[in-house]
Amino acid sequence: MKFKMIHENYNVADLEVSLAFYEQALGLKEKRRKNGDGFVIVFVGNEESDFELELTWLEEHTEKYNLGECEFHLAFAVKDYEAAHQLHEEMGCICYENPKMGIYFIEDPDGYWLEIVPEKK
Repeated sequence: MKFKMIHENYNVADLEVSLAFYEQALGLKEKRRKNGDGFVIVFVGNEESDFELELTWLEEHTEKYNLGECEFHLAFAVKDYEAAHQLHEEMGCICYENPKMGIYFIEDPDGYWLEIVPEKK
């Protein structure tokens, strides 16, 4: 039996702020949307893979989510690591760097961490 990963879900407090962040920081654009009674689900992605990030907004949940110790993350590989680092530095969203490992993390508007790694050659 084989399983293919297709998406990961993050619940967000402000959908428009999150959509703008993911497009600016990572080039992820809206692929499709589902509007329901009291919720909106938006799938974002890019041309680099068919994996998607599902952003869920719940009408009754207006504050940021409690992410505990935030010991989870989604990772992104990038060809131009230095340019990505500069963009994220300008955005002020770098929350942790590990120069020895050659990686860093950015934090989205809801506190989710996203790992940025150089693409393997």
